[in-house]
Amino acid sequence: GVQPDSRVAICVERGPELVIGLLGILKAGGAYVPLDPDYPQQRLNYMLQDSAPVALLVHAATRDLLGEPGVPLIDLDLGVWRDQPHENPQVPGLGAANLAY
Repeated sequence: GVQPDSRVAICVERGPELVIGLLGILKAGGAYVPLDPDYPQQRLNYMLQDSAPVALLVHAATRDLLGEPGVPLIDLDLGVWRDQPHENPQVPGLGAANLAY
């Protein structure tokens, strides 16, 4: 469901999962909204509400950090994303003027 200019939040500690998540969001045509797990809970909730993302990427260490975010969760540790096609997606209408961050 990610379209050009859709925002996707990512709350993942620094590491390979963060890079995988950012690239996945960009390849799907979305813009990433980084939520640093070290931020205070109130700040994270505000950023999540203010950005109104279509989904939230998490992993084991951050899965329960935001409670019930009200958007679909994509857990990078579950490996479901590994079953997706390896080819670069062609996103209709995506161009240099669209959001990335």
